Amino acid sequence: MSAAKISPPSSKDGVGPSSVALPAGSWPSIIAFLVEHFPAIPHTEWEARMQRGDVIDAAGRALTPASPYQAHSKIFYYRSLPAEPRIPFDEVVLYQDEYLIAVDKPHFLPVTPAGRYLQETLLVRLKRSLGIDTLAPMHRIDRETAGLVLFTIQPHTRNLYQTLFRERSVSKEYEAIAPYCADLVLPTTYRSRLLESAAFMKMEEVEGEANAETAIELIEVHGALARYKLEPVSGQKHQLRAHMAALGIPIMNDRIYPHLYPDEGAEQDYSQPLKLLAKTISFTDPISQQLRQFESRQSLSF
Repeated sequence: MSAAKISPPSSKDGVGPSSVALPAGSWPSIIAFLVEHFPAIPHTEWEARMQRGDVIDAAGRALTPASPYQAHSKIFYYRSLPAEPRIPFDEVVLYQDEYLIAVDKPHFLPVTPAGRYLQETLLVRLKRSLGIDTLAPMHRIDRETAGLVLFTIQPHTRNLYQTLFRERSVSKEYEAIAPYCADLVLPTTYRSRLLESAAFMKMEEVEGEANAETAIELIEVHGALARYKLEPVSGQKHQLRAHMAALGIPIMNDRIYPHLYPDEGAEQDYSQPLKLLAKTISFTDPISQQLRQFESRQSLSF
């Protein structure tokens, strides 16, 4: 008989746990392994988490500082962060059925927890406001980008929807405001090879077969600026931002392309959002076989 399937641990305040696989080794206890594996987190912090029941095994049992180390198993732990300042913009749920949710995300709000963002993320906000612990994003957009993000609700249908993005069966249109260049012939399709650069968070163009493709069209001109329609054929990280910068028309208020500026930290300047909007998404629903079309209610101003 096969072993019974273990359900993933539930969320706490909308935040799901992180996991770590325990390798072969002779640590005397779980906490001894954790202190060595995560040197930035002190022993006292792990003790406090265990006292709160925030470190558990795969069966959901709370672990204590005395719990022995068991190699080749998995444990889960809930992150804890200092009080996060609220990002002062709200998401809007545009559509919801039993399988998926379409959300209009504001600028500056991350989609999922990472780094210093935990509660102030779109996923955690939605889990708390909608009471749906099984939510998972179908795709991602940058924290700085506003617009459409889709979430799945049912774990057993999640792969059907996520496969649409992996197989490029989803049509996406973005809008961007950037400098106007009369010498740039539009519409055009820009292709290049993008890879992670040595600079943190930044992609760079390198020689080789193209792995990123973007269709670019001029919508309107407004003095020295213009509004563009961008259609990503591929889905590389920062693709639209990198391609626009490579063409000499970087998106307004981009703090990464073409120049990487220092992280603002907690003193975020909300007055200069990146002028990039995930405007429309359309695809054939893999369950109903109906055409799904969603459009952001937001707009970009010059």
